[in-house]
Amino acid sequence: MSDSHATFSAGGVVLNVQGQILVVNQKHNSWSLPKGHIDPGETLIAAAKREIYEESGLCDLVMIRELGTYQRFKIGKDGVGEDQSEWKTITFFLFRTSEQNLVPVDPENPEARWVNKEDVVVLLTHPKDKEFFLKIKETI
Repeated sequence: MSDSHATFSAGGVVLNVQGQILVVNQKHNSWSLPKGHIDPGETLIAAAKREIYEESGLCDLVMIRELGTYQRFKIGKDGVGEDQSEWKTITFFLFRTSEQNLVPVDPENPEARWVNKEDVVVLLTHPKDKEFFLKIKETI
C-alpha cells in the first residue's frame, strides 16, 4: 500500500417507502451504493447527501444513523479488479426518502435503480462493498 494515496469518501444506503435500496452505476461498468470523495471543509453527512444527489437526483433525504466505515482499494479499470493507486476509507449512513424518481445528475453515474434488499449484494461489483453490505443488511 506504500504506492497508494489515501482518500476519504462518504455515502448512503437509501431506503424508499417500499423498503427498496438505491444502487448506482459508474461509467456503465460497475455498480455500488452511492458514495464519493469528501470535498474540503465538507462534513461526512453533507458529502454523503451531495453524492446521493449527484448519482441519483434524490434530495429529500432523512438521515437515520451511521452504518459504519470500511476500507478498500478503488475499483479497477472497466469495473474489473482493484486499482491499488487509491486506498479508500468509506463511511456510510442510512437514509430514508419519500422520493421515487431517479434522475442521475453526474454523467459518470448514468444509471440508478431501486433494488430489493435481497438483490443488492448480487448487483454490487466490488467484493468489499458486498462484504460491507452483508454485514449491515440485517440492521436496516
